[in-house]
Amino acid sequence: MMQVIEVNSKALSKKFIALPVKLYKNEPNWIRPLDKDIDNVFDPDKNKTFRHGECIRWLVIDAKGEPAGRIAAFINKKTVSKDNDQPTGGVGFFECVNDKDAAFLLFDTAKKWLESKGMEAMDGPVNFGERDKWWGLLVDGFHIEPNYCCNYNFPYYQELFEAYGFQVYFKQFTFGRKVRDPFSPRLMEKAEKVMKEPGYTFRHLEIGKLDKYTEDFRIVYNKAWARHKGVAEMSSLQAKNVIRQMKPIIDEKIIWYGYYNDEPVAFYINLPEVNQIFKHVNGKLDLIGKLKFLWHKYTKSCNKMLGLVFGIVPEHQGKGLEGALVMATAQMVQKDYQRYDDLEMNWIGDFNPKMIRVVEQVGGDIVKTHITYRKLFDESKPFKRCPVQ
Repeated sequence: MMQVIEVNSKALSKKFIALPVKLYKNEPNWIRPLDKDIDNVFDPDKNKTFRHGECIRWLVIDAKGEPAGRIAAFINKKTVSKDNDQPTGGVGFFECVNDKDAAFLLFDTAKKWLESKGMEAMDGPVNFGERDKWWGLLVDGFHIEPNYCCNYNFPYYQELFEAYGFQVYFKQFTFGRKVRDPFSPRLMEKAEKVMKEPGYTFRHLEIGKLDKYTEDFRIVYNKAWARHKGVAEMSSLQAKNVIRQMKPIIDEKIIWYGYYNDEPVAFYINLPEVNQIFKHVNGKLDLIGKLKFLWHKYTKSCNKMLGLVFGIVPEHQGKGLEGALVMATAQMVQKDYQRYDDLEMNWIGDFNPKMIRVVEQVGGDIVKTHITYRKLFDESKPFKRCPVQ
């Protein structure tokens, strides 16, 4: 008989981390996440979301006494009611053998806990923190290795979620293209027009001025993204934490900002796709892992860029700034700094058709699809998808 136990000790935390290693041992495209990246999500000293939220984890144990599944449930008080018709919590870090009973036991446990906290719905799989990590269920693109801090899962997970009653809240697309492929004439024309317009300037991040660029990032992010459903404003401390986490892998020549009369109005953030490096360290950044990381970093074995996010403040949207940022980056990586061969642009929601059109102009094709699901606890209520922004 299966049972669910709360993860409330170091020993159980290790089992929580180790479960997917066993599940995916024969899956060639799975890359083991860094243990610390998972642990940090559940560490109040590392994850500032604990200041306005709470979370809990469970393992499901099979009849042999072995872990057969895991899940986490959490509440972020900043987003519980923001733009929702009902208080909505979240579940994430779901892994499970192909067993509906085990999966449903995990979902039921999370649902019961969330209900006890006043929630009337749950989104999943999502992160206990910002959307840029561990968000969405992979439903297409299993033949491609996962990008850093992005979910990779078995195809049967989709059936488990949907059989339980989760419905599609929104889809997230990853677009891919070759770095040195040409751009559409329309994109180039619009970009050149913006770049010549008085007041606009474009420049890449400088590590020596990281505090300034961190604050510029926060300003644009809050104006551009915090107005979207389910996205909380970012504090200065959170922004510093985001950039601090990225700092070891930052390549300053592929992070670009747009300014209007020297005020930050846009950004386009790319990073080296470091899972190409981390796949060699087997989840461990111990001494050997760090030496492997440094070796691959300085030999520049990573030849894929990951386009993380655009941000354009509302009053400057619709003017072609996205294209201008892309072309500024292209001037660097196609001509002056030919380090990268491939680009994947991550996490573009189907609720953002404007950005999808921009990426299509850039020339990318959808190479992966993730889904963020929502489960209403009262299924008699009408289900609403995330509205188009």
